[in-house]
Amino acid sequence: MSIQLSTTVRNARLDAIETAIGASPILKIRTGAIPASCAAADSGTVLATIILPSDWMAAAANGSKTLSGTWSDVEADASGDAGHFRIYAADGVTCHIQGTITATGGDGDMTLDAIGIVTGQTIAITAFTLTDGNA
Repeated sequence: MSIQLSTTVRNARLDAIETAIGASPILKIRTGAIPASCAAADSGTVLATIILPSDWMAAAANGSKTLSGTWSDVEADASGDAGHFRIYAADGVTCHIQGTITATGGDGDMTLDAIGIVTGQTIAITAFTLTDGNA
């Protein structure tokens, strides 16, 4: 039998993630495969760098937490196909979250309006949700 947690505990764990990472973290969208872990070196070309809003995630509810505010870059840094993302502390160095990227309607951990990116274009994150297990 697996451990089950109340929704209150699951929500608290999710809200603790945003607290631990802090205000205005930096999201970098990169080409290529995702590294083995957040502790592994960065890989791929940085296509976009987005300073997220100070309050970048909505309060957790029903065991999940979604993006808050506008997550977009008005001028992409480079051209290529988005393959993964990393969310860093405001220092832009300490990786706390990473995952895969797909276009809207795909099954990636984060979805963009389009994964094919051209230098200078506007990029919009259309969905990002953290869900806590142990329901």
